[in-house]
Formats: sequence, C-alpha cells, structure tokens
Amino acid sequence: MRSFLLLFVIVCCAANALAQVPKAPPRSIKDLNPDTVLNFKMDSDVVVLGKAGLSEQDFIDEILNDSVFYQGFKNIKHYSFTAENDVITYDKKWKREAHIYKKLYHDNSGPSYRRKVIDELDSGNVFKRNGKYQLYTVQMFSYIFENMSSSEFTNEDPAKGQKDEEGYKEKLKTLIFSPGKPISGVPFISHKTAIFEPEMRKYYDYHFFSGTYMGDIPVYRFKCTAKPEYINSDKVMIKELTTIFDKRNFQILGRYIDMKYDNFAFSFDVRMNIEMNYFDYGLLPVRITYKGNWDIPFKKAEFASFVINHLGYKK
Repeated sequence: MRSFLLLFVIVCCAANALAQVPKAPPRSIKDLNPDTVLNFKMDSDVVVLGKAGLSEQDFIDEILNDSVFYQGFKNIKHYSFTAENDVITYDKKWKREAHIYKKLYHDNSGPSYRRKVIDELDSGNVFKRNGKYQLYTVQMFSYIFENMSSSEFTNEDPAKGQKDEEGYKEKLKTLIFSPGKPISGVPFISHKTAIFEPEMRKYYDYHFFSGTYMGDIPVYRFKCTAKPEYINSDKVMIKELTTIFDKRNFQILGRYIDMKYDNFAFSFDVRMNIEMNYFDYGLLPVRITYKGNWDIPFKKAEFASFVINHLGYKK
C-alpha cells in the first residue's frame, strides 16, 4: 500500500507536510495559465446550457465513457518521435535543488525499440549513490515517460519485478484518463474521485465555453470546479477538472486536473495538464505539464515540476 501511495501522489502530488511543510506558493498567472489548457482561446460568447442540444450530462457522459484520449497514449508505441523532458526539483521552500533535462529520440521503426539520447543536462542533487534518482517522483517520471524500465512507448511486457508497479500505474491511469470514476483500494479518497456521482455532484459547479484549440480547432471547454464553500474543505479532493472537446466529433483533446488533499495519513497538492493534437495517423499527446508536492509519513516531502514536449511523430 505504501508503494501505491508513493505512485498515486505523483499525479496527486503535493504535500503540505502535516503542518511542518509550508503550503505551495501562490498560484499566479505565471504559475498557472488562467485558461488552464495552454492552447485554448475562448470565444467572446459563453455557451448556454441546452444550446445545440448540449447539456452538462452530455459532457459528463463523454468523459466517463471515452477511451480514445487514453488510446492516444497507448498508440505512442507505434511511432518514432522526439521527446524533450525538463524536470526541476525543489526544497520545502520551493527553492530549486536539481534540474534534469533530456532530449530523447524514441525509435520504434525497427523490430525492437531503441532510445537515443540527443542531449542531456543534470545539475544539483539529482542521484543517490546507487544511481537512482533522489526523489521517487522523478524516479516514476522516468519509469513512465523515459522508458527507464518499461512504458507505453514500447511493445515490451513488464519484467517480473515490475508487475506491482504496473498495477499501481493502472490506478493512476484511471485517475488521469477516466476521471470521475471511483478508484478502489485507496484509503480515505476512493469515493472522492467519483465527482459525477450523485453524492459528490452537490459539491461542484459545471460550466462550458466555446473557443479554439491549437490555433484553429473549434472546441468546447467543460469546467468542473469545486464550489467556493468547499474548495478548501476535505469534502473534495479534485478542485478542478477541465476537459477540451472537439466540436466536430466531440473527441477529447485536452485535460487539466487540480487536486489537493491533506489528512493524517498523507497530503498532496498537484496540477497536471495534458494536451493532444491530430496527426496524419491519429490523436497523439504533444505536451504534458506537472507541478506539485506531496508528503507521507516516514518519507521526505517531495516538490517537483516537469514539462514534456513530443515532436516529430513518424509512423
């Protein structure tokens, strides 16, 4: 269970260490884009409920039932592409401790997957003596996004010793790619992820807007935000869930999630943004950003941020 909590908070991240770790710094416009999804531009008119036959439930149903968004990540294994990964870790006062930059080429063109390091830079307190990263957050970031062990980037099955981590990742994927569904086996917060269930909906407001995405794609932006009176309470864990829908086919193109929770067992405060775009071959991820901190008993609180950019997809 402790291992899962460590993994869960990577996406849930963000600890305010049980009254000893300071809160995250103020969320300024520089720190958090006001439109949440970076490449969204809102039209002058707000979409009215019921217009064009749309309702809140239409968006909720699509969020709960969609599989194409996650399939875009799974499809990465069929492409070669360049990834730029920029990771920064901080101390408890949000002073920079380490910087990790890697530009990688993921080559899936041959019979077996290959990874080429084009450029890399490590500065600060990055590694332990055994060669592993200092922070578990960065260790799992590498595991998931750099193919340090295995990842969605390859067709390889996880090794025997990695199967538990794969199980933890499945719970993590449910949270990110199927938000609104309960996650079993997570103490204290399993039901709080099911934000569209009747017992949770009373804590949230829903709004949707019209706009464009990636410059010219006509989209809707559906925002689910905790009501002001509950935003700092323990009634909710997900503070905001914003989803971008293609107007032409109702496909999900982007997602922003803001989560925060604090109790005697663990605490976290994290924001994560995922942006997809169309290519000749389908829908694929182009940008992932994360910033947060987390804390659990007997472990050092971790503060980190990262930006991932994917470029030059080739079938």
